[in-house]
Amino acid sequence: MQDIPFQTPQAPARTTGLDHRTVWRWHFYAGLFCIPFVLWLSVTGTVFLFHPQIQRVLDRPYSHLAVATRATAEAQVTAALAALPGTTFDSYQLPKSATSAAEVLVDKGAQQFRVYVHPETLAVLKVDNEDHRVDTFTSRLHGELLAGKYGSWLVELAGSWAVVMIVTGLFLWWPSNTRRLGGILYPRLRAGGRTFWKDIHSVTGIYVSVFALFLLFSGLPWAKSWGGYLKAIRHLGAGRAVGQDWTTSSAEILAKRQARTGSAAHDMSSMGSMPGMAGMDISGDHATSAHAGHATAFGRHTTMLAGPHSFAPLDRMVATVAPLQLTNPVLISPPMHAGGNWTARSDTRNRPLRVDLQLDGTTGAVLKRTDFHSKPWLDRAIGVGIAAHEGQLFGVLNQVVSLFTTIGLVLLSVSGVVMWWRRKPEASLGAPVPLRRVRFSAGLVALLVVFGLYFPLLGGSMVLTALLERLLLRRLGSASRWLGLTPAAA
Repeated sequence: MQDIPFQTPQAPARTTGLDHRTVWRWHFYAGLFCIPFVLWLSVTGTVFLFHPQIQRVLDRPYSHLAVATRATAEAQVTAALAALPGTTFDSYQLPKSATSAAEVLVDKGAQQFRVYVHPETLAVLKVDNEDHRVDTFTSRLHGELLAGKYGSWLVELAGSWAVVMIVTGLFLWWPSNTRRLGGILYPRLRAGGRTFWKDIHSVTGIYVSVFALFLLFSGLPWAKSWGGYLKAIRHLGAGRAVGQDWTTSSAEILAKRQARTGSAAHDMSSMGSMPGMAGMDISGDHATSAHAGHATAFGRHTTMLAGPHSFAPLDRMVATVAPLQLTNPVLISPPMHAGGNWTARSDTRNRPLRVDLQLDGTTGAVLKRTDFHSKPWLDRAIGVGIAAHEGQLFGVLNQVVSLFTTIGLVLLSVSGVVMWWRRKPEASLGAPVPLRRVRFSAGLVALLVVFGLYFPLLGGSMVLTALLERLLLRRLGSASRWLGLTPAAA
């Protein structure tokens, strides 16, 4: 393939030496640290990207049932709780179609289970641990490495350095002294050798860099450190606690489940003296009646035909919410405390379509409706970013664009490793050797300060790396030469 002549006037020659080699050095170190994480995040992110399709395949046996008439939602919840004694009712998901199974979410401590119930026979068809479902489990792999807050910190650190890797890569790619597009906008596939891999690396980088930066920045609000950093700033600015439609760790989700379970247990323990509750044993996992012939094998809440945890109002809530045609999945939840309002929400991954409702527990009437456009601008901006990050903002096209990005990141990582391995001397790590000491201009210092403030983990790690290099590694002789901190002896 012949290079296409570059039609614009010749660019001025790039300043060589210090600037280029310093940037190259930071690009090298950032890549060396980030590449394993970039590969991991690309693979797990791709699985999460297509989790709706994967889950639909897994749920296919429960989506086309023979249903003549559907039992009440109250009866479906009762059947779900009977299957898992000791659990409490969390939410009821509106059926996606007339032939789909009822899906009931129940809690037991920090665990949550999804119970598939036949809508007519009330037979329990399947029980899923929510933490083991495709989206939840892959999300924890992707964002926390299954290591909780420590994994989240590590992923955030890698993501911050990935930003450095991409920005420095763009600087190194920027064309100068060339009239041709080969190796800039398309790879010279026939060149072979190091030129081939260099072109694959640089050309792929220029096409995926913008999308990759978007994924990195839009993922920060979920990170334990950066997300907590943002929340603290928002609390300080507002002078009060600010609610958010996203979490910064799986621990937050578990805490919310435990809070709901705890409040439900507290309400139940206070009902022993309520009228009509005499003789009811609610101290164990099973609720039983002292009246002969009235014993049940249902869960802790299931015998409540009156009181704050009765399921009778659920059907009134369903009758109110179903005609509103909110975007699936739609979850209806009981009040956390006696006398509270019921809630309903569209929990779609396409966050701009989400709606939250507060419902009167007696009549089922909508007391308050909160749409996406009524939220603060920062919540809307982050919500749009999260939806796009998850591949759900604009349908299949969003998934295709994200898949293109993850494939490009894998290709970038592989080609970078190949180039490094081919160029690396046997007795050295292969890092570019600095030609002279870096001179910190005002612009460079300002840029480092901005990066350090926006990415606290990155700023701290850069300072630590610089101090370690200057105060220790440069003094270690052979180790310093192996790391490329000082030129190798002639």
